[in-house]
Amino acid sequence: MRFAERLASKAIFLAPMAGVTDAAYRMIARSHGADLAYTEMVSVAGVHYRSEKTWELVMPHADESEIAVQLFGSLPDQFEEAAAQVAERVGEKLACIDINMACPVPKVIRKGEGSALLDDPDRAAQIVRAVRRGVGDAVDVTVKIRRGRTAGQELAPAFAQVMEDAGAAAIAVHGRFASQLYRGASDWSCVERVADAVSTPVIGSGDMLDAATVARVLAEGRVSAVMVARGSYGNPWIFEDAKTLLEGWSVGARGAGERFDALEEHIRLLVATGAHLARARSLFGWYMKGMPHASELRACGMACTTLEDYLSLIASARQRLS
Repeated sequence: MRFAERLASKAIFLAPMAGVTDAAYRMIARSHGADLAYTEMVSVAGVHYRSEKTWELVMPHADESEIAVQLFGSLPDQFEEAAAQVAERVGEKLACIDINMACPVPKVIRKGEGSALLDDPDRAAQIVRAVRRGVGDAVDVTVKIRRGRTAGQELAPAFAQVMEDAGAAAIAVHGRFASQLYRGASDWSCVERVADAVSTPVIGSGDMLDAATVARVLAEGRVSAVMVARGSYGNPWIFEDAKTLLEGWSVGARGAGERFDALEEHIRLLVATGAHLARARSLFGWYMKGMPHASELRACGMACTTLEDYLSLIASARQRLS
C-alpha cells in the first residue's frame, strides 16, 4: 500500500520511540487499532558497520504484517546503503522508510544527526534523495522534523518545502523546538503552518496523550494522520478509542482487569519476540499508573527478573484489587 492510501482516512500511527517500540510494543499497538507502527531509531552507521544489534532493531517479528523503519544519521552515502539493505531484508513487510530529523538528544545532535539537520536543509535534501535512490520506486520515503532547533526560530514550514521538493512522500511534524526536548507544550499551529506550506501529506506529532485529543485533532485539524508516542504508555487502547470517538461513540475508562490482561499479554509478547525482560519494568509502571497501590506494585515490579515473577505479581495484584 502506498503511503498516500494510508492517509486517506485519517490514520493513527504508533510513533518511533528509542528503547520502546520493539516488536512486542508494535504488535500490541497494532492489535488495538494502530494503522502503522514504527521501529526504534536505526543508525545508518550501524548498518554500514554490520552491527547485528542494529539489525535486531530493524527486522520484524514473523507475526508482524508490516513495519515502518526509521533511520538516523548524517551521511547521504550511508543512508543510501542502509535504505537499500533494509528494503532487501525486510521485503514486502516494509511499509516505508522514515528519516529522523527530529531527535533532540544532545549526543545525536552533536554528530550532525536528528534535529541538527534542520540547520542544514541542503544535506537533509541530499539524504532524502539518497534514500530514494536506495529503495527505488517500490518504497515511500518520509521524514520527521521538529518546529526548529532553537526556541523562537521556526524553520519547519520552509524546511518542509525543501523536503517535499526532494521527494518526501509525507512529512511528520513535532510542534516543539529541539531545545525544548519534551518540555512545555507542542505547538499545533506550527503543524498547521507546515500543512499550509506543502501539498505533501502532513502527520502531526506531539502531546497526543489521550484518545479524545487524538480524535479532536484528526476531526478539526488539517493533518492527514497523527503519531502517538507517550500517550500509548500503558494505554494500547488509545488507537481504537480515538477511532470510536471519531465515529461519534463514547468510550469508558479501562478497568483493572482489562489493564492486567493487557499487561500480561505485553510481557508474554516480550518473551515470545526475544526481547530482554528488563523492558517489562517500564511496562509495569505504565500500566499501573493511577491504580490503587500503584507505587507499591511498581516497586515490586522492579524486583522481578523472570516471566514467572511477573505473572505471579500480576495474579497477586488482581486478587488484591478484586
